[in-house]
Amino acid sequence: MRFEPELVGGHVVLDLLNTVAWRLDPDRWVDRIAEPDARDDWLRAVGLTSHAQVTDELVVLREAAYRVLQRVAVGEEPEGVDELRELMVAAVGKARIVQLNPLRWQADDPVTELALATWRLLEDEDLGRLRQCQDDDCGWLFLDRSKNGSRRWCSSADCGNRARAKRHYRRTHP
Repeated sequence: MRFEPELVGGHVVLDLLNTVAWRLDPDRWVDRIAEPDARDDWLRAVGLTSHAQVTDELVVLREAAYRVLQRVAVGEEPEGVDELRELMVAAVGKARIVQLNPLRWQADDPVTELALATWRLLEDEDLGRLRQCQDDDCGWLFLDRSKNGSRRWCSSADCGNRARAKRHYRRTHP
């Protein structure tokens, strides 16, 4: 099944992590980039070009970054930092410098580009604004860029709407 790419994370790496739908519910878990066409659609949506046979490497990066960032998002000590560091260091080894001030790296393949983007996320973003969607089954991550830091849902139209509907149902059907 193909899905339209949903880019709600506020950073390309978070959007990569969010290519697993219903991550916290094993019965509904769906990898939205498992099929080559879906992977290519997602890569195009984030401005990267596809290379054949990148799915396995993409999934390794996605899962390593999720293990670290999900725990940060919920205020826990990160796990798997060394594995993620190895992926980022390997990416730097494949990349070329395209700008010195500030330093910017670039690569020819999307997995390396995303590993470099992971480095930039960790280095440049305020991870105090990193959140996990408050839907019990979602598990998507996003940067809360709201002025008062009160964003609760990956998507107000999706998980937020479902939560509002549940609250309404509980109020009207005691």
